[in-house]
Amino acid sequence: MRASFLRLAESVSTKPLNLREASATLYPPIPLYRRLLRSHRYLPREMRVLGDDYVKAEFRRHKDVTNRVHIIGFLSQWKMYLDQMPRDKDAKSFSGKKLDPTVFEKMSSEQLGQLYELMHATKDVWKPISEDS
Repeated sequence: MRASFLRLAESVSTKPLNLREASATLYPPIPLYRRLLRSHRYLPREMRVLGDDYVKAEFRRHKDVTNRVHIIGFLSQWKMYLDQMPRDKDAKSFSGKKLDPTVFEKMSSEQLGQLYELMHATKDVWKPISEDS
């Protein structure tokens, strides 16, 4: 990652943000990345594999971004996701939440395409197991 990206991320990690669902601070990219992968430990195996691959791909895709607004948006959205993840092994059932319609309306066609692909990938993970097999 570029040094400017890391410096910017470290500088915003100590400043409070006005986000409704996220905690008051952002993490720098690498600690956030590690925490995200660690939080997937408590998910069922199929969900963990899917989540880990998705996190890795997104961080790889955004490692050369220089737009400060985009970086802060990226880090804050992943921080909000992290805040929703189960914190320990006792979290038996993890259920996501519905996508806010206003967020859906603001998505670009590329983001909608990614969401569509993700929807189809998760359908394969959550196929009901037939008792005949």
